Order: sequence, then C-alpha cells, then structure tokens
Amino acid sequence: QVQLVESGGGSAQAGGSLRLSCAALGYTSRRYCMGWFRQAPGEEREGVALIDRDGGTIYADSVKGRFSISQDNAKNTVYLQMNSLKPEDTAMYYCAADLFRNYCLMTRTVFDYWGQGTQVTVSS
Repeated sequence: QVQLVESGGGSAQAGGSLRLSCAALGYTSRRYCMGWFRQAPGEEREGVALIDRDGGTIYADSVKGRFSISQDNAKNTVYLQMNSLKPEDTAMYYCAADLFRNYCLMTRTVFDYWGQGTQVTVSS
C-alpha cells in the first residue's frame, strides 16, 4: 500500500518562502511522476510542479521562476521550495504520485495516490 506523507507548509508573508516535503512509503516501482497540486476554496485542484524519476520537471506558469521541485531518489522524497510567495498561492497543497509512467502529465486524473494535504497561507 503506497502512502504519501507530507510535511512543511504553514504561514508566510508575501515575498517569503516555504518548503514542502513528500515521502512515498511502500513504493517499489521504477517508474513514477510525483509532485504537487493545490486547491483554493471554491476552486478546482490545479497542478503546481511535477518531477519524474529522471529529473524531468513541469511547472504551472503561475509558479515558474518562483517554485522549484527536487527529489531525493534514495529517500523516495520530493521537495517543493516556494520562494517569492504571493497571497494567491494560498491553498491546500496535495502531494500526488503516478506510479505507472516514467514521464509527467499535469493532469489530475492520472494520479492514483494522494497525500492528506498541507495548508499554505500567504498574507499580504
């Protein structure tokens, strides 16, 4: 049974930084795409940043140049460094994993595994 365990998040002021982590437990596949989606109240869940096992990345236009996704393959852990935060980044952030592809698609429906979510709140 695959579990995604998230940590990090919290509150920051505009212009500040936060870091999210997501550890995949019980996972043995040699293929994956992992990353982060976010959902603000009343909004659809949207992709933020994804990374595949070979280090290929995809970012939403709204976070390019501000957010950076990385991974530690030995720990099956993915990190999201969020810099220059804006109030519009406020949302519940969810870690997600697609264990059937070795490339990423920023499409919510291809991800079978999700974390419990961690809140990020950015004040102006």
